[in-house]
Amino acid sequence: MPDTKTPTELTSQYTAQVVGDLERNAKEQERVGLEIDALQEQLNALQHDHAVLTNLHQALGATGALIEAEPAPKPASSVPRQKTPGKSAAGKRTRTKKADAVKETAARTSAAKKPAAEATSTQPTLIDLIRRYLTEQREPRSAAEVSTALGQTHPDRRIQTNVVRTTLENLVAKSHAHRAKQGSSVFYTAVDAQEPTAPAPSADRPTEPKAVADSN
Repeated sequence: MPDTKTPTELTSQYTAQVVGDLERNAKEQERVGLEIDALQEQLNALQHDHAVLTNLHQALGATGALIEAEPAPKPASSVPRQKTPGKSAAGKRTRTKKADAVKETAARTSAAKKPAAEATSTQPTLIDLIRRYLTEQREPRSAAEVSTALGQTHPDRRIQTNVVRTTLENLVAKSHAHRAKQGSSVFYTAVDAQEPTAPAPSADRPTEPKAVADSN
């Protein structure tokens, strides 16, 4: 009678065969890997010896031709792609143009800032403006009045009341200005301010008689 096997027996037979093939494949991969490692170590040793011998050859001044070892082939994935000369040259030209543009922009900016800096250096300081303003006034002025007057005279400068008040206090501390308080308000006058002119006598206010010097 012919030998007939059930599907279960056939599956078990194929499974055992596949398992055996897998084991043999794994062992073969392990063997080849060990051989590759051994060959790589041998190659590294030979390359080291070659470098030492080359240095000795050069140190001895020998004139014989050297036999250069061919470099070991690299995997395709590790070989760097070579850049075409055209693209490299174009990249260099682009970088050069960008660098020139940056330098030109910096030069223009520096040239534009220079006149502004010179104009700023020639302008009077806030202290000079305040002292000049107080000197020209005939009456005491508050910090707000000084700030408003200077802001109208110099609209291009940002003159703030608190900065003016601080500057005035510094002038008072240095005896360059006088400080007087009237109620809750504080007024300032310059040390060398013009003397206020006496008001003209009115018709309803009699003129005080002048004192007569005693001749005795």
